[in-house]
Amino acid sequence: FRQAFENSPSRTVRSYSAPVAGSIPCSKQKYVPTSGTYPKAFLATGLHVGIKPSNTQFPDLALLASEIPCSSAAVFTQNKFQAAPVTVSREVIERRSGEGIRAIVINSGCANAVTGKGGLQDASEMGRAVDACFDGSKDQKSDPGSTLVMSTGVIGQRLPISKILSAIPSAYSSLSSSHQDWLLAARAICTTDTFPKLRSRTFTLPSSPGITYSLAGMTKGAGMIHPNMATLLAMLFTDAPIPATTLKPLLAHAVDRSFNAISVDGDTSTNDTLAILASGAAGGQPITSLDSADGQTLTEIVTDFTQQLSQLIVRDGEGATKFIRVRVINAASFPDAKKIASTIARSPLVKTALYGKDANWGRILCAVGYTDGLSPGAVVPEKTSVSFVPGDGSEPLKLLVRGEPEAVDEKRAGKILEEEDLEILVDLGGSASGGGREEANYWFCDFSHEYVTINGDYRT
Repeated sequence: FRQAFENSPSRTVRSYSAPVAGSIPCSKQKYVPTSGTYPKAFLATGLHVGIKPSNTQFPDLALLASEIPCSSAAVFTQNKFQAAPVTVSREVIERRSGEGIRAIVINSGCANAVTGKGGLQDASEMGRAVDACFDGSKDQKSDPGSTLVMSTGVIGQRLPISKILSAIPSAYSSLSSSHQDWLLAARAICTTDTFPKLRSRTFTLPSSPGITYSLAGMTKGAGMIHPNMATLLAMLFTDAPIPATTLKPLLAHAVDRSFNAISVDGDTSTNDTLAILASGAAGGQPITSLDSADGQTLTEIVTDFTQQLSQLIVRDGEGATKFIRVRVINAASFPDAKKIASTIARSPLVKTALYGKDANWGRILCAVGYTDGLSPGAVVPEKTSVSFVPGDGSEPLKLLVRGEPEAVDEKRAGKILEEEDLEILVDLGGSASGGGREEANYWFCDFSHEYVTINGDYRT
């Protein structure tokens, strides 16, 4: 990425392909890992194909594969115009009942969305080309396939499929378990991202305290972010023994509290896909129920991990200067709390006020009041309170207390809004009937002038 200096050394001009070493903005370098612990049996790589003619050097094809067949689960966009790779990957998982998946192949630079029958054929051919690398003798036409396909980039354009197909064998031969290759894969899936988004961690389970498991994940996205399933593109990998029947509810729970709880601009992409693969290569007892001790521990670990991964997208939001968590507490139900948090996160008036460092809490309250689909009595104005919680851990700034406005210290409010991190706390005080102690979180960023600039010339 190019670094432009127009009055401020922090101003970044975004390119529309992956970042290369040394070009990540200084303020974002702290989010890029210098090492990692990756799950057994998984390999990764990324390479340059030149999917966009203007991309002459950046990696734009990623391949992640397992040395053994994996269990899998995935969630997909609910946009009515679903991209070809979404359709193809969903069919692969359904035909295999989530078992026997070997790889994920991803290209950036072209979304392969709204491309008709030709686009579907291109996506299928990408998957078959990877499958052939595992077993070239297999009957490709009769086999359901074992590779998931993802694409990201400009909508309405066909892939340069010949370039991609000829590069896949080279990608396969370059697969590695090294941190640098995992990072290369994370770079290859980027579009307007200013940094690759990669995380890994280790964990143990109650039934197998002597076994160390690994969990790794990567994601991409900076704009067209308001998921309604998973979001954008994301991949999770673990060597824990988890069958597909357990992965599916595990992923649904985690996604609802992470990737389905972030917003940059309120737009849901045609290509949103999040997949998880479990190789079981580390051994141990299979986790067949989320209600078991292992299942509960795993649910907590994966949910926390996906929250951390998804928040990187918000931190890299197009034109963003702020990272905001909105926390709604004492709600009648979790769905009510989440709907309110989502409405606040999507409000252009809230987002622009935060960009302008304006403590205009009336816009927050307005968003709470017009939230659709709430249960009766979910919001009682006389019980509702709103506060700013500073990122430095200092005392919250109360703006509204049980329906009564506070005398706001504008100087302190301005100081709080100068910081990058902020929490908006909305306390509903319980439902009209007096019950309700549920809460939900949502993470979003502000709207700036740069967001308009970026999206005004996205294709050109």
